[in-house]
Amino acid sequence: MNSQGTLKTVGALACAAILATVMSAAEQAPAPSAPPAPPAPAAPPAQRAPGAPPAPVVSRFPDVAGVWNGGTRARPINSETAPWTKDNFPVLNERGLAFQKVFDEAIAPKYDCVPSSSPAIQYDPYYMQLVQWPDRVVIRYEKDDQTRTIWLDDRKPTIQDYTLQGFSVGRYEGNALIVETDHFLFDITGFDDYNGIPSSSLKKVTERYWKENGELKLTLTVEDSLILRKPAGYTTRWLPAAPGYQLEPWECDPESSRAPIKMMVPKYK
Repeated sequence: MNSQGTLKTVGALACAAILATVMSAAEQAPAPSAPPAPPAPAAPPAQRAPGAPPAPVVSRFPDVAGVWNGGTRARPINSETAPWTKDNFPVLNERGLAFQKVFDEAIAPKYDCVPSSSPAIQYDPYYMQLVQWPDRVVIRYEKDDQTRTIWLDDRKPTIQDYTLQGFSVGRYEGNALIVETDHFLFDITGFDDYNGIPSSSLKKVTERYWKENGELKLTLTVEDSLILRKPAGYTTRWLPAAPGYQLEPWECDPESSRAPIKMMVPKYK
């Protein structure tokens, strides 16, 4: 074989070897992966059917708001034996007994249109409205047109916060609203309207409100070391007011308010 034939043979063999190598590498190479599938379109938001009620708002606080009926349908009317009975009547110390003994109905502040205080105003047979806010709860009483603010933001009272209704702070525990009130003024009838029991500036009232079977319940406890030997308390309820009910205005004329005193048998001359 001449030199040209030899070169042709060698070239053919080299090409064959290169082609075999390329084909072997192609067989061993992994197949290209398929491109990722596009994400599925998001489901459209659920549409509320026409006329269906809106979804209820979920709150992290127990709902005790509303207008509530504290009249005779809800409880016995307040008196010398209600809400205080032989089972829970306040146990007075000597100071409290002395005040009660000398008490004269003619000097009761209510005859001068002075509003009731805790723990009497909660039991008076009238409506009340309770409104909840993030930083406070506001209670408005139809009786005496009184408004109480229960602060939920951990604020502290000052010396100027001694008032007839005191200074109230609150918190939520489970299904209940807990209210603690102090900084009361001395009141000759600060405990109730009928038994002549006073209350001092050391009075502290603790209230626990909760809803049960559509009713608003309250357990109230009073402490006053200047008047009581031990805490006293009662439990009561309010019923839901009729839809659309609004609190009635409270009007008290001092001259008319003192008219019953003229018919009283005087205790002192």
